[in-house]
Amino acid sequence: MIQEIDYEKLGLRIKEIRQSRKLTQENLAEIVCCNTSHISNIENNHTKVSLNVLLAIANALNTSIDYLLSNQYNNTALALDNEILRAVSRLDSDKKEKILKILEIL
Repeated sequence: MIQEIDYEKLGLRIKEIRQSRKLTQENLAEIVCCNTSHISNIENNHTKVSLNVLLAIANALNTSIDYLLSNQYNNTALALDNEILRAVSRLDSDKKEKILKILEIL
């Protein structure tokens, strides 16, 4: 059985990550090279996002397509693991050591 993409969930995820990155729809549209109304339509499920635009959005939000779609996977842990690795890789050594200590406590 082929699973269909839930574009409503995808749009909400894009919006959530965009807002967490302190970007407006206008900021994201500028980075992605599209108009603001297109970003709005994607986030509000008024249009389906193309693969090219989805890739541009993932890059602009410094995340991955698999993380944007992770709440639709049967195995969400893999996408979450990759997103954690991506976030940690951007940190300096001191912060990485602090995170390691926190993880050891957990």
